[in-house]
Amino acid sequence: MSNAVNNVQVREATSGDIPSLLSLLAKYHTNTISDHERDQGFVTTNINAEQLASLIADERGVIVSSDADGRVVGFIIAGSWQFLSRWPMFEYMAGELDKYQVGGLTLNVDNSYQYGPICVDSAWRGRGLAEAMIDAHCAIFRQKYKVLVTFVNEINPRSMHFHLNKVGLASAGGFSFNNNQYQMLVRML
Repeated sequence: MSNAVNNVQVREATSGDIPSLLSLLAKYHTNTISDHERDQGFVTTNINAEQLASLIADERGVIVSSDADGRVVGFIIAGSWQFLSRWPMFEYMAGELDKYQVGGLTLNVDNSYQYGPICVDSAWRGRGLAEAMIDAHCAIFRQKYKVLVTFVNEINPRSMHFHLNKVGLASAGGFSFNNNQYQMLVRML
């Protein structure tokens, strides 16, 4: 699977992309950016090279955008609840799914999958890359799941605006985890 958007290739990640993924994740992680930069969006997920390798090989769960020189300028992570439950946040969410519905369907670990984080280098934002990467992982995961699920920290208004207004997700409700307030966002596939 490969698609070109604005001279950028949108494709499934390979193990060779892992160093670039880790670099981009560190560049926009909430622990490494200033308050001003945080206003432009941030990621909170910690993931290491081994976990990325497994996600790429076992789940087809990483989509990247790479520029004309092959440099990774964006990525999105997606996976099954079974895979992602190794992280406490996702384990908690998986246990809460049955409290939420979309289109009359009660969510569970078998009919939905989780995506996020999504990260695009600031120089490449606003060009449709994030939307193209979401479409790419939806094409993979709709073969098995009916609902895309993500969550957004309520202190990340840029991400909330993007998900609600650019890619058509809807809030299924809010929840608290680790002293943070989140919105669970969903979209039927």
